[in-house]
Amino acid sequence: MPEHEKGEILGLFLRLGLLGFGGPAAHIALMEREAVERRQWLSREQFLDLVGGCNLLPGPSSTQVAMALGYTRNGWPGLLIAGICFIVPASLATLALAWAYVRYGHFPQAQGLLYGAKPVMVAIIAQAVWRLGRMALHGWGLGLLGAACLAAAFAGVPPAVILLLAGGLTLAFAGSRAKAGSSARGFAWFLATGGGTSSAAGMAAGLLPIALTFLKLGVVVFGSGYVLLAFLHADLIDRLHWITEQQLLDAITAGQVTPGPVFATATFLGYLLHGWSGAVVATVAIFLPSFFLAGLVGALAGRLRQWKLARAFIDGVNAAAVALMAEVGFLLGKATLIDGWTWAIGLASALLLLRFRVNATWLIVGGAILGMGLRGLF
Repeated sequence: MPEHEKGEILGLFLRLGLLGFGGPAAHIALMEREAVERRQWLSREQFLDLVGGCNLLPGPSSTQVAMALGYTRNGWPGLLIAGICFIVPASLATLALAWAYVRYGHFPQAQGLLYGAKPVMVAIIAQAVWRLGRMALHGWGLGLLGAACLAAAFAGVPPAVILLLAGGLTLAFAGSRAKAGSSARGFAWFLATGGGTSSAAGMAAGLLPIALTFLKLGVVVFGSGYVLLAFLHADLIDRLHWITEQQLLDAITAGQVTPGPVFATATFLGYLLHGWSGAVVATVAIFLPSFFLAGLVGALAGRLRQWKLARAFIDGVNAAAVALMAEVGFLLGKATLIDGWTWAIGLASALLLLRFRVNATWLIVGGAILGMGLRGLF
């Protein structure tokens, strides 16, 4: 890999890892803006294919999109650089909170930072949904499908079900059953790579049981980082009795107030269970499957487009992915735009993004600084 390309990938994803507040939808919106619009690494259609493919996989979807982008840019070395740079800042920030939590019984609050940064992320998500929606929802059929997926998301249908049903519907309309039987075999195997589980060994919080437990979570958690909460509760509290309800709530909060993937919550929990070594083991275990799965998406996304029926399936998945992104953006906006200041930050950010094309990174930094100032005043 040329040195300048290594530096380009490292710089982009390290910055996204440091400033990526707001959850998976916000992360993907930032990646679309940086990789598609500013750097033109790939087309918007190719980006949508990566997003759709990663949404079908277990694990942290935005982290896998980052890895798939790195793979698209420069193969497996690019994937490793992108993944590590996106994950490590969040894990280190969460580890610092875990250290403070264990030492002092609490961790430093970051509510002011989120108060100002999240309205900016709402504006970035809205802009990305608009741009990606125009690409994904081409034609009245896909438009209706996107609307149906959005309604299903608000009704509480699991994201993985919405994605698969949307792809199945477009596949059904694309050709006859006979053609589907022969042409769909190749990408049916691709979907099947998300299967399989492993079980944790032992009842004590030793390093091996920690590794196996979090490795299993990295393989079986579909949806988003927020779905992780239910799996953590079932495994760490109900089955293994390793932590308390309050400790789980504090760990999830730590994952929310730090940038980058919510799955970095594993770092916090690993530290609670087995100190520094537990944090490292839990972090590596929960993210490890994503490196392989995202590589498959990066390698196969372009080839799948060459098959008519696979292309139809991907179109349906992409329509659903945009709908899911819109639903998350709406919910984040509802929870974030709570007063005049947050509305002002959000609207000003949207204006600066759309009219003056200001770099999103500076908007996030500015929003965070403003939010901390406002929280200090009121």
